[in-house]
Amino acid sequence: MYLVDTNVWLERFLEQAKAEEVREFLDRTPSDQLCLTDFALHSIGIVLARLGKPEAFVLFVRDTLLDGAVSLVRLDPEDMQALVGIMEQYRLDFDDAYQYKAAEKYGLVLVSFDSDFDRTTLGRKTPEQVLQER
Repeated sequence: MYLVDTNVWLERFLEQAKAEEVREFLDRTPSDQLCLTDFALHSIGIVLARLGKPEAFVLFVRDTLLDGAVSLVRLDPEDMQALVGIMEQYRLDFDDAYQYKAAEKYGLVLVSFDSDFDRTTLGRKTPEQVLQER
């Protein structure tokens, strides 16, 4: 199963350079194999609201979580000490450490465009790398 980082979802939403790669990854990966953190969900909401696209956020929630089978995962207060340790160990900011800890906690492969994860034990895969492994 895969934990899809915020930047992957936003790449598609904002039609950025790798939007087609993300589209193919999402089309070819069963939604019940995808996970999203609560932190990423809220971050996507903030970005889309700032862009004046709140309706896109509602559609995203409906497509992924309500009608789709994407799992929403979260960290507990007990995980915060480990999260801070991850920030220090790998020099990650809070949001990256949150994604990393969630992937670690739930045994998920982290799918991200963020190269900061390359210096971690878990690493990351891009959507294209996931597709190439199939």
